[in-house]
Amino acid sequence: MSARPRSSVGHGLGAALVLSIAGAGLLAILGPWTRPEAALRAVIALLGLAYVLYTIGQSGERVGRITTTACWLAAAIATWLLAPPLVGYVLVHVGLVWLVRALYHYAGVLPSVADLALSLLGAAFAAWAAHRSGSAGLALWCFFLVQAFHVLIPAALEPRSAPPLNDSSDAFARAHRAAEAAARRLS
Repeated sequence: MSARPRSSVGHGLGAALVLSIAGAGLLAILGPWTRPEAALRAVIALLGLAYVLYTIGQSGERVGRITTTACWLAAAIATWLLAPPLVGYVLVHVGLVWLVRALYHYAGVLPSVADLALSLLGAAFAAWAAHRSGSAGLALWCFFLVQAFHVLIPAALEPRSAPPLNDSSDAFARAHRAAEAAARRLS
């Protein structure tokens, strides 16, 4: 994991808006051509891919992008072919999104667990919105709205270091480095 450029909540909200509008539009387009559940599964997979690519792009990490995307695609295709119930299908995709985000944005277990909780909260919020409104677009918005707040989770939770017992060793090290630099300049 490289030093990640922290995107803002506002940037995440913009992505949430774009993804939810695109998802609602895709559902409206696919609805008349296929069964509603098949259209919903296709939209979930496409939005999952789009969000994974967005997450990888936001991470600033250069290594493993193609491998991660290929593994995500393999898992998504396997999930499509196994055809679990819709709830299981959604949870697999939420888990895949969480896994990619955890790999690319966090350096520790605790931030990754916090992100898992955020992902599950987003899924619960989306299920609530879908149940109350019957709107897939609103459910998508609710899910991605919660996901936008992942930037507030620190990349790593580092333990607080104890203050040095004395600063004389640190002062000595600085003086030693300065003397070495002066000697290099003279030679």
